[in-house]
Amino acid sequence: MSEKEEKETENYENENENNNENHEEKKRKIVIPGEVIISGKNYLPGEGTQKEGDDIIALKYGLGEESGRLVKIIPLSGVYIPRKGNVVIGRVEDITFNGWVIEINAPYSSFLQVAEAPRYLDKENLSEFLDIGDLLVAKIYSINPRGIDLALKDRGLGKIEEGMIIYINPSRVPRVIGREGSMVNLIKNETNCKITVGQNGVIWIKGQDVEDELFAKKAILFAAEKSYVEGLTEKVKEFLDKEKKKRSK
Repeated sequence: MSEKEEKETENYENENENNNENHEEKKRKIVIPGEVIISGKNYLPGEGTQKEGDDIIALKYGLGEESGRLVKIIPLSGVYIPRKGNVVIGRVEDITFNGWVIEINAPYSSFLQVAEAPRYLDKENLSEFLDIGDLLVAKIYSINPRGIDLALKDRGLGKIEEGMIIYINPSRVPRVIGREGSMVNLIKNETNCKITVGQNGVIWIKGQDVEDELFAKKAILFAAEKSYVEGLTEKVKEFLDKEKKKRSK
């Protein structure tokens, strides 16, 4: 991609992110590396694509998404690539004199400093707040050569005490969340569960009882498995309706 194309793509992505009134239809189809997704002088290459002449070419396997002028690939498999601001769910692996080493399913280690905890802690008894093996919801606030730094000071973050944890491929997370949270909100409403989707593919489900949590788990796994299907929201709604009928018998 030329420097000019990179700048145009960046500007267009920023315009889309900052414009809440942009409701252009997003067209998706499964593509393989080397496949021409679309042709035209006005199209811009996004993540996972490149421009050759007037053609936008796929560089990886996944869902080719056309949104206005921007064309990109939503991968259907792969490892979690951490980004600043991501909410993740991790497990405490070790405790040091000034914080906790957290496993978040990323290529490199992450660390939660005592200073990033939501309240004052006694450094001599850090295990009373988070012990080895504990699960937590955290946010990535910094990525540097040393690794990933986490924080717990925002709303909804902290130690996980109850509920159920499930795992999906991190590349399926965007489809499970849905556009502006539409998919996960549908599942929340239909199953009466609180659901936190970590960008690293770890999901926390908390319902009033185990039956509701298992119902939400089935729906999430269904959405993840069918992430390549068009009209996924409607299919998940049909699945939920069918499962609710089974439960009412």
